[in-house]
Amino acid sequence: MKTTIKKKGASALPLNTILNGDCIKMMNSLPENSIDLIFADPPYNLQLKGDLHRPDNSKVDAVDNDWDQFSSFAAYDKFTHEWLKAARRLLKPSGAIWVIGSYHNVFRMGAELQNQGFWILNDVVWRKSNPMPNFRGKRFTNAHETMIWASKSEGARYTFNYEALKALNEGVQMRSDWVLPICTGHERLKDEKGDKAHPTQKPESLLHRVLIGSTNPGDVVLDPFFGTGTTGAVAKMLGRDFIGVEREAAYRKVAEKRLSDIRKFDRESLQVSASKRAEPRVPFGQLVERGMLRPGEELFSMNKRHKAKVRADGTLIGDDIKGSIHQVGAHLEGAPSCNGWTYWCFKQDGKRVPIDVLRQQIRAEMTDRHN
Repeated sequence: MKTTIKKKGASALPLNTILNGDCIKMMNSLPENSIDLIFADPPYNLQLKGDLHRPDNSKVDAVDNDWDQFSSFAAYDKFTHEWLKAARRLLKPSGAIWVIGSYHNVFRMGAELQNQGFWILNDVVWRKSNPMPNFRGKRFTNAHETMIWASKSEGARYTFNYEALKALNEGVQMRSDWVLPICTGHERLKDEKGDKAHPTQKPESLLHRVLIGSTNPGDVVLDPFFGTGTTGAVAKMLGRDFIGVEREAAYRKVAEKRLSDIRKFDRESLQVSASKRAEPRVPFGQLVERGMLRPGEELFSMNKRHKAKVRADGTLIGDDIKGSIHQVGAHLEGAPSCNGWTYWCFKQDGKRVPIDVLRQQIRAEMTDRHN
């Protein structure tokens, strides 16, 4: 499964491909400033001591793989430094990264992110609705993992689809604690023996929320610890391009089979609720320039208490005040601020029509040209 596409003005990127090899080496082989988002689920360095058994004496299938073994905290910190350095080189100036971990490693990753110049935007707690119990009864049940979301640098213009996440949450602002189940049932991939294909497979619901919130269709998403391909599967469904890096042949085999069965959603289904801040800016003066409103034409406040005239330079004059549609509206209402686009309307066929209707017409034309 290999699709190499040459991006405009950039070296070839191996899009929609699983790269075989060490994540640091593979990332360093890719062109810098070429990736929109990185989602990283690195080894947690769990430091397990001996086997864990349930009360019925059955053995718990814990994470004891070689890839999670490090000789010391210093060795783990060196690994974290190197892969995050490679990741930061790849990100576009507007790019961002998500890292996920447990209490074993997330604080070490957070410190290294800041040391390298990333700017932490949020930490998000994934509360597992069905966590594994604490069988020994000596600690709290470990019922969450922590994700850190960071931009490449302070002040970067990262993607955040606020309205889409709000819509996903039934119209309520999305919080930083996400209650989602761990990967079980039909979603849990199995190997040829019927065992878990990967001990820490993440649920698609988690990646769906991450990608909806912080990427747009056509963006390139890199996962340097690809495993069985959850990031790639969700990216493909949502119309994003992905690049995975995975050195374990068994995981690559499962991921390739999984990805071959995934179908991208249709174009209309990929559209999400857009933030008003992300919409193209349209100056009020452009309505005047294009003859959609004429100099001397009267505008009326939605509450029918005030009126003002349009001037040739795109300002308004009303009573003893002249200025922008926002300034004049605020003055007339005696308010500290005013959204002139929703405050003013014009008359059309005897009916009052908000001037924002005209702005949306221009925005629709701009979108059509862009597409």
